[in-house]
Amino acid sequence: MPKSRVAATILGLGLVLPGPNLWSQAVPSDALCGGKTEPAFCKAVRGARAEGWPAQSRSEVMAQHGMVVTSQPLAAQAGLQILRLGGNAVDAAVAAAAALNLVEPMMEGVGGDLFALIYIAKERKVYVLNASGTAPSGATAERFNELGYHWDSKNWGPGSGMPVHGILPVTVPGAAWGWQEVLRRFGTMTFKQVLEPAIQYADEGFPVSERIAHDWHLPEALPLRGCCTQLDADSVKTWYVNGIPPKPGEIFKNPDLARTFRLLQAQGVDAIYKGVIAKAIVAKSTALGGTMTLDDLAHYHGEWVEAARTRYHDYEVLELPPPSQAWAAGEMLNILQACVPKWAPGQTLASLGPTSPLYWHLLVETKKLAYADLYRYNADPNFAAVPLGRLLSESHAASLCAKVDPAHASTPGPAANFSMGGDTIVLSTADTEGNMVSWVNSNFDEFGSGITVPGFGFILHDRGALFTLDPKSPNVIEPHKRPFNTLSAGFLLHENMPVMTVTLMGGDMQAQGHAQLLVDILDLGANAQAAADMARFRHSQLSNALGLESPLYDLVGKELAAMGHTVTSIDGGSVGGVQVIMFVPGQKDFDDNQGNHGGGGYYRAGSDFRKDGQAVGW
Repeated sequence: MPKSRVAATILGLGLVLPGPNLWSQAVPSDALCGGKTEPAFCKAVRGARAEGWPAQSRSEVMAQHGMVVTSQPLAAQAGLQILRLGGNAVDAAVAAAAALNLVEPMMEGVGGDLFALIYIAKERKVYVLNASGTAPSGATAERFNELGYHWDSKNWGPGSGMPVHGILPVTVPGAAWGWQEVLRRFGTMTFKQVLEPAIQYADEGFPVSERIAHDWHLPEALPLRGCCTQLDADSVKTWYVNGIPPKPGEIFKNPDLARTFRLLQAQGVDAIYKGVIAKAIVAKSTALGGTMTLDDLAHYHGEWVEAARTRYHDYEVLELPPPSQAWAAGEMLNILQACVPKWAPGQTLASLGPTSPLYWHLLVETKKLAYADLYRYNADPNFAAVPLGRLLSESHAASLCAKVDPAHASTPGPAANFSMGGDTIVLSTADTEGNMVSWVNSNFDEFGSGITVPGFGFILHDRGALFTLDPKSPNVIEPHKRPFNTLSAGFLLHENMPVMTVTLMGGDMQAQGHAQLLVDILDLGANAQAAADMARFRHSQLSNALGLESPLYDLVGKELAAMGHTVTSIDGGSVGGVQVIMFVPGQKDFDDNQGNHGGGGYYRAGSDFRKDGQAVGW
């Protein structure tokens, strides 16, 4: 084959190009689809499936013994490696999360937050972990006011007045504590075993995948006042290669993160909360004007909490409780169940179907109602009373039906000048005993605060950006308080048997995305992969802007605009990524009073094509 043909072929695959050093250079960023110089394949059309839904990106992955689904293939393989070595779903989840800290570092890490729902088969019970961070001792509204940050009356949602990046919105990391806690309570392995795959990748490096390379941009994090116009030098040194983000296919290493993981193996989380890493975190914070103390770290602990529960059709939906936003998905489903018969007499969501403008109008209006309650009440329940029982009641849902005009869009509040960012990772795991894990781990925004702990290779998250400086809000910033949290994970049960994990990443997309995902499966009958692939909307409660993925916009955008929605066409980067596992029981699974897998059942999984991910099983 002529060299020019070889070059075009390799370029089209998004790999490496021949040059002075033959195969040693990554693809130039402008030589990909959407860049300045597109390869010819970018004008091709998609092929056709031989069966099923023609638009489905790939078949579901099915396996009997275990499954791992993440947004990056190497992380999925790390979790599968642990399962094949005899670990359980919890062990595999920690291994995959640690690998993602290395291969998708802008999204999550030991310096971030963690929530998880863990189904223990032998107990037929779901346990819920909140390992989100708390504000440091000096984090008061008065201090922020003194630094020039004030509540913005035009922004009535979370984040009002708060800086988004830099040291000020940094809260105590919770993820590392959570990793160790789930291993202690439900795992069969230790950090020594589950961190090994991530350490190997950190030492040897890995080729950066396409979507992750697209997201690999540090936020400006300095100075303290008037943040932010400058990059953190430690972050540039750690995350960039020769001062710039790595390109697709470029090998990236992080020996400092490997050092952190080895300290976790040797000392457990005391290394981060009481040891040398704790001292480095406090030194960095103090140098930049932050207020985190050694006591803040040493006294941190997460919580085992109760799920927020609702019933939708014959299924029990479990979502994270406050301060997570996830419970709003349950309220959305309650409203749909109570109100669709009134809004569209004689119709169901299935009979309306996803080609109907009314179907989408009702989903969006339902989201507005649930998020109105979310923004009004959601806060740390250890500091504020959140009336969750009332908000998730059937009577409350029914009381909201009259607020929706089936023919016209509503306005949820004054137009605000704030757009909530944020991204994260979600993953799901399952094992041969029937245990399943729904997991969400995050730095909040891409590369979090933009502040790196020098010598240890991880980012400090900026979840405190979702506090508010409104003194009347239950979510106002206070020392040791947890902020409003967009992280969402859920679980679906039927007659106390596991049905599926519920995970979808992406800022305020998460709760509204959970509801869309569950409607796709429970109302429209989609399989796990089809539900991951189906077009979604993202509505901003503050700006009232409605984004529809471009094929959906082309289908119903004009009709929704005519109904009064402010509609724009968006790409898949705005609607998050699904990583879910479904369980299909065999007859013996129903008969087994212990709830153990092994009665002929199997797992089905879907991984969102919008990410770099993969579902793997055995």
